[in-house]
Amino acid sequence: MAADLEPLIDFQEEGISFKTLSHLIEERLLPHLMRYDRPEFQSMFNYFPEEGAEFGAKIALLYNQGVTNWQVSPGGAMLEELCAQALCRLFGLFPGSDATFMYSGTYANQEALYLALHWKAEKQGFDFTSKGLKGFPDPARLAVITSRDAHFSLKHAVRILGLGEESLITLDVDNNRRIDISLMEQALSHISEEREVFCVVATAGTTSTGSVDPIPPLAEAGKRLGAWLHVDGAYGLAYSLVPQWKPLFAGLELADSVSWDPHKQFGVPIPSSLLFVRRREDFERIALYGDYFNPQGQSEPNPGLKSPPSTRPFSALPLVTSLRYQGLKKVIERLRSPLDTIKTLAEILKEEEDIELCHQPDTGILCFRITPQGFPEGELSHLQRKIYERIMAEGKRTISKTELDDKTVLRLVAVSPSVTLDSLLETISCVRRLAVEFQS
Repeated sequence: MAADLEPLIDFQEEGISFKTLSHLIEERLLPHLMRYDRPEFQSMFNYFPEEGAEFGAKIALLYNQGVTNWQVSPGGAMLEELCAQALCRLFGLFPGSDATFMYSGTYANQEALYLALHWKAEKQGFDFTSKGLKGFPDPARLAVITSRDAHFSLKHAVRILGLGEESLITLDVDNNRRIDISLMEQALSHISEEREVFCVVATAGTTSTGSVDPIPPLAEAGKRLGAWLHVDGAYGLAYSLVPQWKPLFAGLELADSVSWDPHKQFGVPIPSSLLFVRRREDFERIALYGDYFNPQGQSEPNPGLKSPPSTRPFSALPLVTSLRYQGLKKVIERLRSPLDTIKTLAEILKEEEDIELCHQPDTGILCFRITPQGFPEGELSHLQRKIYERIMAEGKRTISKTELDDKTVLRLVAVSPSVTLDSLLETISCVRRLAVEFQS
């Protein structure tokens, strides 16, 4: 692959024609890019832009707006502000909530933990922006509580905030990979004696299994602990719009902050992520004013005051044009399709003797193991890895693998409606074929 791409970075004094450049890209680069629109793409959360989003993205690219504040892009800043408020209403968040567009869910989770720390500092009577961690009597006691299946971006967050991974305390999960509330209650009594919990993180759609943590009891636990409640909905939040799945997300309005990635199921260009906060004034904790840029006292909307990047893409526009072009009815239909597909697949596979389901799917992910009759239990993880490697090497389809309870399992993801039940069953047949090969 590197040899194929090498001519693209042969920077020379003179340029080349668009015809030559186009030929280079088509011949050297495109064969190595993933086709997210294929039914056989069953591994990750990526999605080709849908038509309405593509239209907005072309305008955003043509005008190349830096949507930081009113000075740089009046229309862009105002549209982002209006879009943020409309999305708060769409997801039924608390009245007075607000949102900011970000580069990824990872950055959204980082800012959420920063806001939680700042909020905790205020309760203890000092300004976190001035004193930082040293303002706390014993920073080593600070802790974040979350699921053992939570996204690794929380590790990034505690590292970057200077807390270290020892501040991240994970809770056990139940058979469906959600935080086990009964075990949580026992754990919290011990944790609260030794640590100062400043943030509880619920995951609304874990990236390994798509499981949705129960938000109301976690909100209640956070209240007892005097902790901020963050909901990582980067993957799963979109599914709260589907009526049959909405009950899974009950209590969302109790969160102090919520992260979401429209560039997953919504089919809008990367980057498109948001951080929602329960109270609009929460963003003041991260606002940074300048003499010539974002000065204090301006009444116009300045998105750059709500999250760190001082150069920001026009991410709101493709999302706006996509929603307006499709309409909510079609958006919800597109979201429901892969959910129904994975649910049906699970119902079929639970009757199969050589398939072990690792959970009942909450959303659009299903993890399983192929367990051929007579195959040694101690070698099953090795078998799953070999099957995964062979499927990826063949290049006809993509799946993924993960680790659950020290076991390697295979993982199927349906994000777009192009992933059909037939295409997933073909993958299962492929897994069985390879299992037979390796067994022999």
